[in-house]
This record gives sequence, structure tokens and C-alpha cells, in this order.
Amino acid sequence: MKDFAGKLAVITGGGTGMGRALAQQLVAEGCDVAICDVIEENMEKTIEICQAEAPQGIKITAHQCDVSKEEDVNRFRDDVLKQHQRDHINLLFNNAGIASLTSFINGPRDEWERTFNVCWNGVYFCARAFMPLLVASDEGHIINTSSVNGFWASVGPSSTHTAYSAAKFAVKGFSEALINDLRINAPHVKVSVVMPGHIGTSIIINSSKIMGRGDVHELDAEEIDSIRKRLESEGADINDISDDNEIRAMIQERAENFRDNAPMSAENAAAQMLQGVKDERWRILLGKDAEVLDRLIRADPETAYDSSFMERLKAETEWGLGD
Repeated sequence: MKDFAGKLAVITGGGTGMGRALAQQLVAEGCDVAICDVIEENMEKTIEICQAEAPQGIKITAHQCDVSKEEDVNRFRDDVLKQHQRDHINLLFNNAGIASLTSFINGPRDEWERTFNVCWNGVYFCARAFMPLLVASDEGHIINTSSVNGFWASVGPSSTHTAYSAAKFAVKGFSEALINDLRINAPHVKVSVVMPGHIGTSIIINSSKIMGRGDVHELDAEEIDSIRKRLESEGADINDISDDNEIRAMIQERAENFRDNAPMSAENAAAQMLQGVKDERWRILLGKDAEVLDRLIRADPETAYDSSFMERLKAETEWGLGD
């Protein structure tokens, strides 16, 4: 697929970040786009931006959908076909995701499963729903967003990351398994697995809302106490912070810093993803940190979870920015 003009792309998690950037860049190339998200105001902003930039005649639609629920995904698919008056799609970007540092050992089960279900079931349900429509096209491509946490199940030795990492490992394995499945059964459909490092997105801010905690300023006393314990386990100096509002401000600052000071912007990440599709690359690493992580782990997988590994990683990257 060397160009996207006249194609139809479906993007999950299209309200912010890489999803929004993908929508902007695709409509600029003459591609019709259908986005979904669970946060309606984010989608409205994406639609506003895309409509202002889109060439004449390009259609972009927004659909509220919780990708962790199969009935939502199937309704999303049916609405896309109806509103775009198509019997196929060409591109499926399984981009939606949320993050959580909750522990499998002593964290709340519902938060762990919510993270896993969005990040893995969202990919699975959308692949099930839209794969027949990719196969019905003359040329199709499914792009699944995993993560560096799809081959390295950590964000550092002082934090837990089991739900997100387990889901992203599943996304990577599923995508690689599709390579031969598609070659045998639908050779005109390609697959890519995307593994971003630290990209400037609002995933931390959005995840809090999706988990039902709302804005950081709405965190209750129990949630603040949990955050205090996590910050202490990470070595943060909070002994002199007694006011819960100071903790809230610290968390907000970290989330904004993660978004605004990342080594790679969402726009650059989206551009590299789209070029990877045009080049028919099945494996797309995004960012220097992703490339360094990949190299270091392949060279010495046994030490990937040791403190010495983190020192080597920090020596070569900006890993830890926003922590």
C-alpha cells in the first residue's frame, strides 16, 4: 500500500496522541477515517482538527466505543460501514490503550483487569470484527500497537507493570503469528506490530479518567495514600509533603511532563508508523529508547530486570523522563 488516497482507515483511541496524529496525517493524504474513543470531548477535538485540514470530500467520523467490550466493537464496525457506505476497510490501527502500575500481587484486581482488557481484548475484538472487512478489500493492513513493554516487562526496578506488559506481550505475539496466517489465507493483507518507547501522549491523564478516577484533582484520600506509598517505593522524597493537594500537583506535573517532554512526539511517531505501512515492515520500533532497549535485551536477556541493566539503559537514552 504505497499511498492512502481513497482508502478507509479505522483508528481506535483516536481522541488524542498517536491516534489523533494518525487521523490528521491520513486525511491529509486523502484517506477517509473512522475513529473511536471512550472520551467524547477528545474525539470532538480530533474531528475539529481533521476537518479543518482535510481535502475536499474526505470523510471522517467519530464513534464512542469501549474496545474492551465486544458488543461495543461490533456496533462500532456496523456504524463505520453504514456511515462510510463501504463494504470493506483498508487499514485497521489497533491503537487504543491505557496504563496502570497496579501490582498483580497486592493491587486491585479490577484495575489490573481493566488495563489488560483494554490493551489486549481491544486488539483481539477489533481484529475479529474488522478482519473480514480487510480481507474483502483489494489491499489491507492491520497495525497493532504493542510497546517496548511487549518485549521488556518493566518500567524500572521500583515499579510494577504486569497488566500493561502482559497485554502488550500478547499483542506482539498475536501480530507475529498473523504474519504466516495472512500469507497463507489472505496474502493481500499485511500486518505490522508497533513498539513505541516514550512517546509524548496523554496516556497517563486519559488512563486516570478511564479508570473512573476522573481528573487528578478528584483523587480521594485512599487513592492519594496509595500514590504516596508508590512514590516512596520509587525513592521519591515526600517526607515533607503533608498536603494531599501537593501530591495531586506532583502527579499532574508528572503526567504533563510525560506528554510534553518526551524524546519523540506523537506526530513523528505517527509519521514513522505510516511509512512503515508503506514499506510493508512487520516490525516497527518507535524512538531511540525502543531501539536501544531492543539491542540491549537481545545482547543480554538474563540481566534485563537487574539494576545494572537500568544503568546501561539510562546511559544511552533519556529513559526516566517524566518519572
